[in-house]
Order: sequence, then structure tokens, then C-alpha cells
Amino acid sequence: MTFHVIVGRGATASKTALLLAEDGERVRMISRTGGGPEHPLIDKVAADATDADRLTELTEGADTLFTTAAPPYHTWPEQFPILSASLLTAVKRTGVAYVMLGNLYAYGPVDGPIRPDFPLAATGPKGRTRALVWEEAAASGVKVTEVRAAQFYGAGAFSVFSLMVQRQVLEGRLAVVPQELDIPHSYSAIGDTARTLVAASRNEQAYGRAWHAPTSTLSVRELAGRLAGLAGAPAPRVEEMTERDLTLLAFTEPFWAELHEVLTKPGHPFVIDYSETEKILGVGATPVDDVLQEVI
Repeated sequence: MTFHVIVGRGATASKTALLLAEDGERVRMISRTGGGPEHPLIDKVAADATDADRLTELTEGADTLFTTAAPPYHTWPEQFPILSASLLTAVKRTGVAYVMLGNLYAYGPVDGPIRPDFPLAATGPKGRTRALVWEEAAASGVKVTEVRAAQFYGAGAFSVFSLMVQRQVLEGRLAVVPQELDIPHSYSAIGDTARTLVAASRNEQAYGRAWHAPTSTLSVRELAGRLAGLAGAPAPRVEEMTERDLTLLAFTEPFWAELHEVLTKPGHPFVIDYSETEKILGVGATPVDDVLQEVI
């Protein structure tokens, strides 16, 4: 029986594990808490993925190592290299195929549509960290690929939209967002991202390069309106958070200070080209209303 290891236990990790298990493939999920979905073919293990020896032991015999894990947001420059070094060590020792979940920070400010062959030109600390994680893996000689997702939406998503818009819209409350309200922005559904990770792991053409998870592109206001309409909620009230608001929030929680680096250029759409994913890996974007209906 085919056997895979997934490091992480969030929504994308859980959906990936279920896709593999539902295809009759055995999965071991590794996280600090040992969490994950219930399925007879999913084995959940509590372990520290920065312990390369323990991770190697848990990965022995696997066909693929997927990683969807990330350190706390504000510690990326310090902690991500430690995690990625441990993962890469386990991959080298065991010879498994390596499938990484990444994001779009490494490109830096770009006039879209953004393609996966664009240079990783970010200069900020989180963008450079993401770029280095991929560059080191790609140069290591292992069999590796990366799936880069846009801002997540969908059931279980952890993102600006899910945290700052979704619940507020469903409850008829004001949503204040650190994002321009009427500029097109690409979003990746959790399920589509997981399907891309699985498809990439099974396609020999996928290795040695990066891919974009499928996206749907619409503004925050449009997405909020679609959600409200489907849920029968009042018309959404959405306002843009000011730079001053964001600065003040940074005094209460480190997460907010980190958003300054990754906000898109004012007035510029943030659009992703995932045409190669659709053509070669066979994964397209789920209709927006279907994704939102699952949220509801």
C-alpha cells in the first residue's frame, strides 16, 4: 500500500490527508499536537518536525513527504530555516519525494498576472524566507516540487478573509479589512490547494519546479457580497482598515505588524495565472459559490 507523510494538521493538511486516504493510500500526519481528521488509513502522530532524527524515523518507508507546516507568522525569518532544514534532512536520508506548500510572498510586488516562473524578487523578511526555503530545496538534488497558494478561503481556511470578513458578514456585523475593497484579488480554495498537492505528487512532470494552486479572482466586497447572498444575510458592511489602525493593532499582537510587508501595492490587482496547473496537473478552480456554500 502506498504510504505518505504529511507534516501539519491545518485545513489544507487535513484535506490532503483525506484525499489520499479516500484513494486507499495510507497517511501519517505529524504535528506537535497529533491532530487531524478521523479515517482508518490516517495515523496521527504528535512529534516536533524540527527534530530531524525523529522526523526521519517517522518518514522511513514513505513514498512522499508533504509539508504544509509553518512557524508562528512573526517568527518566520528565525524559525522557518530550522523547520525547513529538518524536513530537507529527512527527505535526503529517506529518499522520499518532497511536496511543499508555499505561498506567493517570495515574488514580492509584481504587476500580474503572476506566473510560477517569475523571479523570486521579494526583499522583505517573510518573502525572502519563503524564497530561500524553496531555493535551498530546489538546489539540494532531492525530488521536490512546490505548490504556491494565494490567500485561502473556504471551510477551515485561516486567512484575512476568513478571520476578518467571513464571520462578520454571516452575523451582519461591520467587517474592517487591511485590504483594498474593490481591487481584484486572487483567492485559493482549501480543497483546490489540496487537490493540487496530490496531483503534483503523482505527476513526474511536476518535480523540479513550482506550481500555482487554482484561484478565483474577485474583490473583497464582491466575495463578501456573494457570501451574504448565499447565506441570506444582510448586505455586507465592509470598510478598509487604515494604516494607522494597523500600526496601533501591532502594539497588541505581533501578527498585525507583519501585514505591512505583504499588503499589495495600492490600486494594483493581485491576479494569479494557474493555467499550467489546469493544463498539466488537471486541477481547476471550484466555483466560488460552491466553496462559500461549504463555509456556510
